[in-house]
Amino acid sequence: MMMTDYSSDYLLIQQFLKGDESAFNRLALKYQEKIYWHARRMTGNHLDADEIVQEVLLVMYKKLNTFKYESSVYTWIFRITSSRSLNLIKRRGLRKIFSFEDRDNSDLESGYDIIADMEAKEKFNKLEKVLQKLPAKQREVFVLRNYDQLSYEEISEITGKSTGGLKANYFHAIKKVTEWMNENE
Repeated sequence: MMMTDYSSDYLLIQQFLKGDESAFNRLALKYQEKIYWHARRMTGNHLDADEIVQEVLLVMYKKLNTFKYESSVYTWIFRITSSRSLNLIKRRGLRKIFSFEDRDNSDLESGYDIIADMEAKEKFNKLEKVLQKLPAKQREVFVLRNYDQLSYEEISEITGKSTGGLKANYFHAIKKVTEWMNENE
């Protein structure tokens, strides 16, 4: 994320705290999709991810006045999203399997390779099933590193865990994912 993104986020927070509701809306729109996909990868479920998005936006709305500007807004939001996702997983004891929505018919245009698409969906679904088998902390690090492409330092800020511990969790996650993905192939 570029420095100008940080400063624009900080400016939006200041505007919101001065009573400009549209500033919060712009901030929410900027991060809503990222929150959703992080929550979805953590929980493996569309409805749970939607619920977490709503919770995170509500927390942001209520707690922006406590934001300390010690980290990026992005890091702060991901910390909230990770925490809410882990809490939901613990609360529900989730072991649900990710379901992939059907493609829109508009995708069936000329040149569309349905066999390749089906193979990609199969691999994607298998990976999502494998991710749901991982312990929550390993899944969190795996998702933040691979899907959200965050550094160990950024993940450390989000989770409050040491980079050494994160690297160990990531190593174990990669080992298990690789092993489980290669099963039955």
